[in-house]
Amino acid sequence: MYAVETHELRKDYAGFHALNGVELRLDAGLIHALVGPNGAGKTSLFNLLTGFQTPTSGRILLLGRDTTGLPPHEIARRGVARSFQITSLFEQLTVLEHAALALQSRTGLGFRFWSDDAALHRFDARARELLAEVGLAGSAARPVGQLPYGQKRALELALALAIEPELLLLDEPTAGMGVEDVQRTIELIARVRAGRTVVLVEHNMGVVGQLADNVIVLQQGRVIAEGPYEAVRTQPAVIAAYLGDVDA
Repeated sequence: MYAVETHELRKDYAGFHALNGVELRLDAGLIHALVGPNGAGKTSLFNLLTGFQTPTSGRILLLGRDTTGLPPHEIARRGVARSFQITSLFEQLTVLEHAALALQSRTGLGFRFWSDDAALHRFDARARELLAEVGLAGSAARPVGQLPYGQKRALELALALAIEPELLLLDEPTAGMGVEDVQRTIELIARVRAGRTVVLVEHNMGVVGQLADNVIVLQQGRVIAEGPYEAVRTQPAVIAAYLGDVDA
């Protein structure tokens, strides 16, 4: 069983082919990186995989089950979590409250901000475990608005992990980070990959080289190369057309 499988996946926007017959067979338990220039179709592919958009045609199977056309919440229930390139957090809530709400969302309570304190605090123990997993144990009581950017991205990863995903999709996890935060994020992803499949969109080829077991290169909505980083990075057509200086 593949973690991600697509068959002739297409997405058109007013005649523009964002994805044009994408065929993927991504093995479970690995870190897969999607790379390519802006407009190659990476974000469109993520949106289709997670139900934020529906394909023009084709099929999607995640973790062995057909999810084509399902809405995001149904796909999440099947063990798929996604982080976004742009942070979307509540500045006034604490780090711990964010984690507790993410855990609460998996229950019948959903995202009920008006629930009494006792209901929310029942998730505190597991919430603290999640925060420890991403290096935020010491920041549990801080309002999110006080966190530096790198820690906000780490919190978003904790929120994704709250649904205990088998498949984790990360959209530009190191975008906008300084060198130290990038390295911390690489180490964090390497830790949380245990027992799950990770698919990430990433422009930083240094990150791809350190993390990815498999690299998929997109151009104009098509897969034009796939394989281990060292094999893909040496293909002249890939270097010239998409990656530029791969050591950058």
